[in-house]
Amino acid sequence: MAEFSIIDTYFNRRNACSADLGVGDDSALLTPPPQQQLAICADTLVAGRHFPLETDPHAIGWKSVAVNLSDIAAMGAKPHSILLALSLPQIDHDWLKGFSQGLHDCCDQFGVSLIGGDTTQSPHLTITVTALGWIEAGKAVTRSGAQPGDLVCVSGTVGDAAFGLQHLGHPLQKRLDYPTPRCLLGQQLKGLASSMIDVSDGLAQDLGHILDASGVGAVLHLEKLPIDPEAAKLEQEKQWHLALAGGDDYELCFTISSQNYQKLLQQQLDVNLTIIGEITQNLGLTFLQNGVNCSIQFQGYQHFA
Repeated sequence: MAEFSIIDTYFNRRNACSADLGVGDDSALLTPPPQQQLAICADTLVAGRHFPLETDPHAIGWKSVAVNLSDIAAMGAKPHSILLALSLPQIDHDWLKGFSQGLHDCCDQFGVSLIGGDTTQSPHLTITVTALGWIEAGKAVTRSGAQPGDLVCVSGTVGDAAFGLQHLGHPLQKRLDYPTPRCLLGQQLKGLASSMIDVSDGLAQDLGHILDASGVGAVLHLEKLPIDPEAAKLEQEKQWHLALAGGDDYELCFTISSQNYQKLLQQQLDVNLTIIGEITQNLGLTFLQNGVNCSIQFQGYQHFA
């Protein structure tokens, strides 16, 4: 089976495309909705680095889409479609069947279409997905709007994926293999949150990106970190390390005024939210445990570091 047969067999869903012109031509064509801006992002997953080599191909397909939809959600945008660039060492039909089904399952759950991409042979399995979404002009939630006095909040629980990676076979491995992009919450935060980011490289590091972009600092209360009961059985410092530096949770971390937070709670939310701190004028990230300064350092994930 050659390149075009792979595309046609596993990735061309002719009746499920939301583009004007999708898979099968040199480019996809999209007509922007009136008064909308295009949000676009890309992520590459490499076998053995972003997922264990033995990961189920269905989970790899799901995750390759989900991590990109999480970036779209972090802007407050509504996801629309994806492009897939897939590099394979060899043709494995069982793997391709599972991978493509996982990719399509994630797309279907979040109302997204695969509209194009590329397939190549390579010594290593790499998967690059580009995601596109729409948002009203001028309404995107960026990293640079946090203000002193804002609350620092996070969705769901943090540290689950890192725990799952360290305990393969544990139920929490599902949070590593099948992250849930917070697409609805991201759209609900549009016009309410002052800044936002998705938690991919560790909560402390990703919150630090908001602080740097906004020119502010934050106080974070360690006892308020939302940690799954299974991870909470670990020693306290290990819990904090998972929650603050583990990464791969794909929850949303955002800042918001107290007034807007109350407005947010009036909506029908599909995930729990936790207030974990507040924005300050003093630069840097300060950790408190029950009101007492806690001098700890956590480094999130960085390629080449």
